[in-house]
Amino acid sequence: MLTKLLCEFGATALMIIFGVGVHCDTVLKGTKYQGSGHMFAITTWSFGISVCLFVFGGAVCMNPAMVLAQCIVGLVPWSSCIPFMIADMLGGFVGAVIAWFMYADEFKASEGVVDPIAQRNIFSTNPTTEGTNYARNFFCEAICTFVFISAILAVASRAGENVLMLAICVGLIVWAVGMGMGGITGFAMNQARDLGPRMAYQVLPIKNKADNNWKYGLLVPGIAPFIGAALAALFVHGFLGMF
Repeated sequence: MLTKLLCEFGATALMIIFGVGVHCDTVLKGTKYQGSGHMFAITTWSFGISVCLFVFGGAVCMNPAMVLAQCIVGLVPWSSCIPFMIADMLGGFVGAVIAWFMYADEFKASEGVVDPIAQRNIFSTNPTTEGTNYARNFFCEAICTFVFISAILAVASRAGENVLMLAICVGLIVWAVGMGMGGITGFAMNQARDLGPRMAYQVLPIKNKADNNWKYGLLVPGIAPFIGAALAALFVHGFLGMF
């Protein structure tokens, strides 16, 4: 059990180092890749998640919503549900702190130069300026998560013990969902990806912080992924007949 919890923690932290790190690269002043854009960022997220699975194995969830889905289909025992979720959230927080430390000089150089909202969005997902309809944002995040987790569970069922194939396919799924469906909310699909780093932004010594938008964070990336994950588990098990 302890080994599994440490793998959840480590894999999630590594994922966030990749993810928050690439947003630091694209946003902060003085980085090698400033201004590289969302194609660069989404591709790095995708490859980074594959790397996490290469290292820690295909059984890690790295995502409380995925933990719920795997509990529903019987891949994770319900007794492990809360411990796995806590390990994932802690990994998300610690990974964000590590990424901030790596880019601390660039954060300092960006003070008063880079928009505080852009710096906040390094850590957390937030809707477009036009996307003020919380009900629509909730739906978008839930449907992204539904597709994301349905696809991963289907691949896991078909890949069997082939971890390399699973890891590559998960990266492709993240890339496709992010590019095709993620432009409204930023496609968190994962509370550890959003709320863990959002909490890190809350406590880190970054000057001139923007409002952390907790109302949106707790509602949309906080709850909608659980809805999408539960529906995905029921779809994959009940309709596709897997697990």
